[in-house]
Amino acid sequence: MQAIMETAFDAVYLITVITLGVLMIFRSRGNRQHLLFGIMAVTLGCGDAFHLIPRAYALCTTGLQDYTFALGVGKMITSITMTVFYILLYHVWQLRYGKEAKRGTTAAMYLLAVARMVLCLFPQNGWTSEVPPLSWGIVRNIPFAAMGAWVIVLFYQEARKQRDEAFRHMWLTIVLSFAFYIPVVLFSERVPMLGMLMIPKTCAYVWTVCIGFNDMRRAQRSTAG
Repeated sequence: MQAIMETAFDAVYLITVITLGVLMIFRSRGNRQHLLFGIMAVTLGCGDAFHLIPRAYALCTTGLQDYTFALGVGKMITSITMTVFYILLYHVWQLRYGKEAKRGTTAAMYLLAVARMVLCLFPQNGWTSEVPPLSWGIVRNIPFAAMGAWVIVLFYQEARKQRDEAFRHMWLTIVLSFAFYIPVVLFSERVPMLGMLMIPKTCAYVWTVCIGFNDMRRAQRSTAG
């Protein structure tokens, strides 16, 4: 039952975010913000696919224990692409609110991203181990959490300041994604059921993508009208 339900959920998720991302790319009509949002959505879906597809295959065949290497490598790739996702989301913030000149903020965001990706490449992470060390799971997520917190603050402040109704909940989607993700990182090895929190975390990311897609549709309807 787990194999069927989880595989179906993951398939719907991947198809949804990648499809919406591709539609945004091809329908952006020269709008850099919508084009970037589309690239961001495709990056999210394709990156997660490296972990979710091997996981679905494992669940539907002989079990997760027989695919430790593939799952570990997929998880590492997903961790790196999620970092890219937040860099792209930061640039969406810049484009939407006219903050492209903030070089100091951009440099700091990239520094955190590079730190995160470099930490993900250390062999001490034990990606392909049956029980990866918790300490490195925490260490590599420190710069990632800092990026997320920063993006939350940036979107919250500007959406309120500019009364941006379309993006008023963007900050909340990121808060929810981290709220569901952090307990999994910290406690899922001891309490496996906490892995279920990845479902609402995934839903939060779908919400993020839908906000961008719906904004593009509203903007284009407004232009056509």
